[in-house]
Amino acid sequence: MKIDVLTLFPEMFEPMNHSIMKLAQNEGHLKLNLHNFRDKAVNKHGHVDDYPYGGGAGMLLRVEPIVETLETIAMDDQTRIILLDPAGQRFDQATAQKWSQDDHLVFICGHYEGFDHRVRQFITDEVSLGDYVLTNGELATMVMIDATVRLLPQVVGNEESIIEESHQAGLLEHPQFTRPRSYRGLEVPETLLSGNHALIDQWRQKESLRRTYLNRPDLLANKKLKADQKQLLEEIIQEEKDK
Repeated sequence: MKIDVLTLFPEMFEPMNHSIMKLAQNEGHLKLNLHNFRDKAVNKHGHVDDYPYGGGAGMLLRVEPIVETLETIAMDDQTRIILLDPAGQRFDQATAQKWSQDDHLVFICGHYEGFDHRVRQFITDEVSLGDYVLTNGELATMVMIDATVRLLPQVVGNEESIIEESHQAGLLEHPQFTRPRSYRGLEVPETLLSGNHALIDQWRQKESLRRTYLNRPDLLANKKLKADQKQLLEEIIQEEKDK
């Protein structure tokens, strides 16, 4: 996968040179290119922003430096050009999964009060990390890149692990435990020690539903449950009421 990023602060992407993202680049699964669009500033002072027409607080990123930087990048009709903006559609696991099928992504990092609206004529997607505002688009871009690239089959390598992760199947992941078996009175559930894989699978499914019901009930509202899952959820609701 090739990823190009338009940014005013390329140095902020240092975290991409560590851990899984570093391995992905070293092994040729990810080619990450950073483009400082201040190189296309409108004057010798390096200005890439200006006051909004009609007045108002803050400064807007101008259209010329961004578009002219985009024009330096080799792209085709399949390239996805992503504008980071709080007004965009909310990024989620399904979006990361969709993007992981693409060969080329281009991210445009925002700053200041936002973009000259005409920038949107040159993009394919407008996306927000969440319902809040950050000081810059670099942080959100790194999160989106990480969430997407790790889904490439060659990157993480453990497909079963990815399938069982929170949000991948529309539910939160079940609780997990490792050694020691007992710690300060906190015990590993006996079912996980039983060796009975059918019981373990059922326990995991139920606790995944319980965790989702308690922490993210909104996910259940959008999830089409199977008959056995509905029965487990009814048990969970009653158990939680009885506590």
